Amino acid sequence: MSDKKVTITQVRSMIGCTKKQKATIKALGLRRPNNKVEKPDNPCTRGQIRVVQHLVKVEEQ
Repeated sequence: MSDKKVTITQVRSMIGCTKKQKATIKALGLRRPNNKVEKPDNPCTRGQIRVVQHLVKVEEQ
């Protein structure tokens, strides 16, 4: 298992998003724009990022 992490920053508001996108943002642990979380870099996290890629910025560590 890798020790890689990704830092996910929400850069846009969830206003006008679908329920699935809002649920994904919540599952990632984000609450508001400019909020950051650090998650493990795995296929599950990458799939969640893909769903909301227009709302977040991802930085690999």
